[in-house]
Amino acid sequence: MALDDAKQTLLPELKDHSHVNEKNDLQRRRPWRSSSSPELDTHRPDQNAVQTPSPLVPLAAKSKFSFRQVFMLLAAHLGGGTLCFFLIRNQIKGTKTNGFLDAIYFCVVTMTTVGYGDLVPDSMLAKLLACIDVFTGMALVGLILSKAADYIVEKQEIILARAIHLGEKVGPAELLKEVETHKIKYKFLMTATILMILIFMGILFLYLVENLEFMDAFYCVCSTITTLGYGDQSFSTSVGRTFAVFWILGSTICLAQFFLYLAELSTERRQRSLAKWVLTRRLSPSDLEAADLDHDKVVSAAEFIVYELKEMGKISEHDISVIMERFEKLDYDQSGTLTATDLKIFGQYQKRLLLRPRI
Repeated sequence: MALDDAKQTLLPELKDHSHVNEKNDLQRRRPWRSSSSPELDTHRPDQNAVQTPSPLVPLAAKSKFSFRQVFMLLAAHLGGGTLCFFLIRNQIKGTKTNGFLDAIYFCVVTMTTVGYGDLVPDSMLAKLLACIDVFTGMALVGLILSKAADYIVEKQEIILARAIHLGEKVGPAELLKEVETHKIKYKFLMTATILMILIFMGILFLYLVENLEFMDAFYCVCSTITTLGYGDQSFSTSVGRTFAVFWILGSTICLAQFFLYLAELSTERRQRSLAKWVLTRRLSPSDLEAADLDHDKVVSAAEFIVYELKEMGKISEHDISVIMERFEKLDYDQSGTLTATDLKIFGQYQKRLLLRPRI
């Protein structure tokens, strides 16, 4: 009974907010109507209160990903770099095939920091352009293309989860829950699968088209995707360099994402292990004393939840202090609870501050 009471005390807001969007839609469709219910009156928009935009709107806007923007940035970088290196192609020495193809190949090899050494700048201008290309290219790969790769992998998680549970009676809802619960694991597995395919493609291409021995092809693939790039083995034909322009970009970014997800997976496992230890350990009187935030010798359900989250590392003491400061500002009547009246008075107070003439 006590646990049920605690849940009813802590979770009414969660229950109420589950239909916020539905209520907002209804409010937009029809005008406000007077009612004898005080609850409806509290939801009536106040003309004097400062209207602030919903935080969900900018978050939704930020979550949208534009591949068009990514392609435009990539095309701008590759186009500009290719044009510059094509114009100074006589100032680049090494194994050459076609002027335009060599320029875009050199641009990709530079921006991904592979640096085989089969083409190298041979003048001060060429070296300066190579330095500019490598810094801007690293920024593009690290900030833009890695985000695009993450977005693509996230979209394929459901496919991988369905393949893993093939033959099992798993509904769409259970599948989505499984993916959400083990999101990092599925990202890691998907990236590992794509990476293996890219490695196999690279070895096969070097073996069949570039006529390298199998071990030399494997060695060249490893030195390329890790951006080691010794240069003793590289793409030397026109077909090979055309393939390399796309393969090097994809494989180097995929390997970077692979290690990123591996680190995240390791961190997630440590966090889950810590959470399991916190939830199963034996509590002592000192723990209860630390959980008693208001020092009334009694630990409420809310205080216990905050204490356990802090022990799990989900929140910090600073987070709690900041939230409590905000609560005290909103609690205008200092009653220890928040009501619609408190928010209305606080909104009017903020409006007066904004309208106050500055000296």
